[in-house]
Amino acid sequence: MSSVLHAGAQVLADPMIGFDLGALARNFWALTIDGLTYGSIYALVAVGYTLVYGVLRLINFAHSEIFMLGMFGVYGTLLLLGFTPSGNAYNEGIPMTILYLGIALIGGMIVAGGSAVGLERVAYRPLRKRGAPSLVFLITAIGASFVIQEFVHFVLPKLTNGKLGGVNAQQPIRLVEPVDVFSIFGATVTNIEIAIIVSALVLAFITDRFINATKFGRGIRAVAQDPVTATLMGVSRERVIMLTFLIGGVLAGAAALFYTLRVPSGIIYSGGFILGIKAFSAAVLGGIGNLRGALLGGLLLGVMELYGQAVFGTEWRDVVAFVLLVLVLMFRPTGILGESLGRARA
Repeated sequence: MSSVLHAGAQVLADPMIGFDLGALARNFWALTIDGLTYGSIYALVAVGYTLVYGVLRLINFAHSEIFMLGMFGVYGTLLLLGFTPSGNAYNEGIPMTILYLGIALIGGMIVAGGSAVGLERVAYRPLRKRGAPSLVFLITAIGASFVIQEFVHFVLPKLTNGKLGGVNAQQPIRLVEPVDVFSIFGATVTNIEIAIIVSALVLAFITDRFINATKFGRGIRAVAQDPVTATLMGVSRERVIMLTFLIGGVLAGAAALFYTLRVPSGIIYSGGFILGIKAFSAAVLGGIGNLRGALLGGLLLGVMELYGQAVFGTEWRDVVAFVLLVLVLMFRPTGILGESLGRARA
């Protein structure tokens, strides 16, 4: 009997976890590039969490569903342009591909940005007018997240004759075929990875400049630092809040396009849940309320989870990401940069 129990325990334990530093060493540069690609997406979504928290001290857990709606916005835009879902990549030359990518990006931004503003007006603004406590906002955010998920799950298919939404992931529309461009120490870098990383960094830079070097950005920072004084000085708090949600939604829409380029089969009603939690973790890791912290946290989280996947196994990828967050917060509770939006400067 003891031998049977020992054999059974061994069968259960063996597949649980591995430890292979050699895999990390052999694939270090490939994992780094892939991690930066995912980390760039996390960073753009994390900015939405950071901005809303900086202005309202609210953890907008429904932001992950804004990202998901952005994916459906990108997909729906491509359907309107006449694309037919298939496993084959679109191949009509670089200029036309860039044009369609730009249109799809605008479509995703409009859907995600509009949804974020609508969420603020419907779910959060009535609570502010009634002076609701913070816990009510948090519960509302979680509830709104599930409402949006179930809307895409059950209602959207009926509104679009089954073309969008439902229980299954959308059949992929591939605008770009991965093509090796160059290599770094034997690790190939594709056109998709270059486009995602460069575009995300450019958008993050533009957002940082907007917050730190424009009149609207000063208004956002003023409300984040002291909403009462900012209002007395003529800053419209409601307008700032709406702008904050809009910026976060627009960036989530951009991240949605990048994600669908990297994972064409990932458009599903529940597709934003895990990614949204990781993006929130990235925001906390870098310093919640800090734009540059969101970028740093996203890139770091993306790279470290890929390293962890190589060492411990694929099934431990998400665990590694969240363990990293816990370890950092144990030693630096405010995150790596730890500076609030209200004190951020160029």
